[in-house]
Amino acid sequence: MDRNKPGTTHSAATLREVRVIELPEAAVLASQINRAIRGKTIRHVIAAHSPHKFAWYFGDPQDYGSLLTGKVIGEAVSYGGQVEIAAGNARILFTDGVNLRYFAGGESPPPKHQLLLTFDDGSFLVGSVQMYGCLSVFPEGENDNTYYLVAKEKPSPLTDRFDEAWFGALFNKDTDDLSLKAFLATEQRIPGLGNGVLQDILFNAGMNPRKKVGSLSEADKKRLFDSIKTTLSEMVAGGGRDTENDLAGTPGGYKTRMSRNTVGQPCSVCGKPIWKEAYMGGSVYFCAKCQKV
Repeated sequence: MDRNKPGTTHSAATLREVRVIELPEAAVLASQINRAIRGKTIRHVIAAHSPHKFAWYFGDPQDYGSLLTGKVIGEAVSYGGQVEIAAGNARILFTDGVNLRYFAGGESPPPKHQLLLTFDDGSFLVGSVQMYGCLSVFPEGENDNTYYLVAKEKPSPLTDRFDEAWFGALFNKDTDDLSLKAFLATEQRIPGLGNGVLQDILFNAGMNPRKKVGSLSEADKKRLFDSIKTTLSEMVAGGGRDTENDLAGTPGGYKTRMSRNTVGQPCSVCGKPIWKEAYMGGSVYFCAKCQKV
């Protein structure tokens, strides 16, 4: 098995390169955006300033200026791992992989960015892409992207609509052979629940990422449901995970239990070292004793 040595450290630059907005970060960013820029007027727009072949846009980014200039920022909301900001009759949408930063007046923007919005008070919001990400501006109701529409349609685990009955309906004969990682973090079964937040959810449920869905008992499913609800709520309450940055560029206050920050450290339950393994095109973090397959 591919197990990394403990004690690996990560620079701030490395953390930015692998930035992923998942459900907790999207919820936190939307709340911070509402406090920072709601009610401000957009005075200037720069889109696609720094070429990036894995930065995607809705329509022609050169049209974003005409869509946004003079518009007043309305409410920001999160859909899964996406953040949408109202600006008059236009909408601004950021997906996972986009690093969002807000700067007060008098500061200088970073040299590389994919979307820069300057407001009437001289402050500005910057969206930049490290690995991949989508920055979209469009008239309300005109975005037909399936990923976006599904995220808007499905209930968030942070709401009462995401209940045991809805969660139970995700299980069927086609999901029995899937691992828990594949079941929870693919196909947008639960938008915004990705490989990052998955780690603590499964640890809190006492389940291994490789465990097969078909092996779950009804009690297991209930324990997994409860872990999804409570773990994600704790992540939001903590201001996002400590592996990701908020609107000010500050790491979140939720201390991850299973992540790149804890590899090699003792498990908080049994004291055994936390392992990292490559699985399904990414990494999984777990306690081999507490999360047996």
